[in-house]
Amino acid sequence: MVARQSQLFIPTLREAPADAEAISHKLLVRGGYIRQVGTGLWTFLPLGWRVHQKVVQIIREEMDAIGGQEMLCPVLTPAELWERTGRITVPIVFHLKDRSGRDFVLPYSHEETMTFHARELQSYKELPQVWYHFSTKERDEPRPRGGLLRVREFIMKDSYSLDRDEAGLDVSFERHAGAYARIFERCGLEVYLVVAESGIMGGKESSGFLAPTGSGENELMRCENGDYFADVDAARGIPRAPDFPEPLAAPEDVATPGVATIEALAELLGIDAAATSKAMPVVVGDRLVLALVRGDDRLNEEKLTTYFEASFRPALDDEIREAFGAGGGSIGPVGAPVEIIADESLRHGQFVAGANRDGWHKRGVEAGRDYAPAFVDIRQAGAGDSCPECGGRLSVQPAIEVGHIFKLGTFHSDALDATYLDEDGTTRTIVMGSYGIGPARTMAAVVEQRHDDNGIVWPRAIAPYDAHVLSLDAGSEEILEQAEHVAALLGAEGLDVLLDDRDERPGEKFADADLVGCPLRIIVGRKTLEDGLVDVRTREGAVEERIAVPDVLKWAASV
Repeated sequence: MVARQSQLFIPTLREAPADAEAISHKLLVRGGYIRQVGTGLWTFLPLGWRVHQKVVQIIREEMDAIGGQEMLCPVLTPAELWERTGRITVPIVFHLKDRSGRDFVLPYSHEETMTFHARELQSYKELPQVWYHFSTKERDEPRPRGGLLRVREFIMKDSYSLDRDEAGLDVSFERHAGAYARIFERCGLEVYLVVAESGIMGGKESSGFLAPTGSGENELMRCENGDYFADVDAARGIPRAPDFPEPLAAPEDVATPGVATIEALAELLGIDAAATSKAMPVVVGDRLVLALVRGDDRLNEEKLTTYFEASFRPALDDEIREAFGAGGGSIGPVGAPVEIIADESLRHGQFVAGANRDGWHKRGVEAGRDYAPAFVDIRQAGAGDSCPECGGRLSVQPAIEVGHIFKLGTFHSDALDATYLDEDGTTRTIVMGSYGIGPARTMAAVVEQRHDDNGIVWPRAIAPYDAHVLSLDAGSEEILEQAEHVAALLGAEGLDVLLDDRDERPGEKFADADLVGCPLRIIVGRKTLEDGLVDVRTREGAVEERIAVPDVLKWAASV
């Protein structure tokens, strides 16, 4: 196929948008691939849609190869389904009513809808199943940014495995992990399969695929020894040991007037901030829970959401005072009349904690002896922590999450009564997995990893066109005829060819060709008429030579 650039809508720009920070944002706009309609809302222009759909086709082929069945669910979804799973309260869900006052949501994923359809499965003989679709998703995203990296509307491939038991889910999970690895390899992406948090998706176990980049909404935590990789929101770093004061036989009250921060508390008492505990009361559903982390740590909200299998919110001041009898800066676990969740780092040692009296704290507070928490890893791991596998130093780098796979278990099928009859006639709950991958984010990640100062360097598998043929003097009929001949040769062999037949200066054409980033470039100029040779080069610059026109096909096949 040969497309004439003079007839296409490819609005390239010499300057990036003023608000663009991510390389992918800058280059996809400048290359004429995407345009912004509103905050977090993007149109894929013809070039961009070609790339998007090539990514989609790779995903489709790999999903079909593991037995996936493609279908399509509606975007507009009855709110009742989301009410039954409890995800109706997730802040990023778009809510709306129809003219009759019925409630609907615009979902960011389709677990509820797919589980609704799974209720038609009756027997173990119908399992396992893998269903998938490419569907528009909506997120009431508070801070859209980065072009395609954080948006309010996007297309996602989400697939769902339906199995008899956990063993079957394990098999489906591994098959999806393998399929995703092949997808990203075919797209030319460097990715890492990492431990991740399930968060608002439900379930207890998940893995993410992170592409390390210069920009990204995620962070990849990795060990210096190469034996541990994790999304920073799920990472299990080992913090440094605190410098504890002498232990006490029982907690002792100490006056801390006007102290409102951990730093001020540590300075007043002359202790290591790591020897204090930080109390964060949260409300999940209708219950108040006290979450505790070390004073020098931050609470990881994703980990806590995964533990609750539900979203939560910070407790309000009046809720805190009613439950604890003190303001938020003076509360602690000793005698607290609520459920307590403590980070694993508080399991051993004595810490300073709030005394549930304004202006007072307690020294020597010891978990197990003075209060009985549930111990859960809820701290935010950070650079400099020790690796949980080998003790090496952990570091953090920006990354883009291009895929995420979840073991949902029976979280959704329990809520929506998706069951089947086993061979012995017993009614059992369908065990589910959920698997998401974003074609647009994959595009952005490829650009982040594969570009130079002049533009995008597309891998051939997802490039908008395989080859870009430049006619350097479009005003010359002879040169244009030679360029058309070269383009036709390539097109006849099944290559997608973009023919730049515009009446523009050579410099303009070279600049646009760099921005567009097709893998192969063939330049037809006045010298071609003299010697029958054309300049050929690969976009990444590895190959640049001058060859005879009849050899162009052989060259294109060899690089």
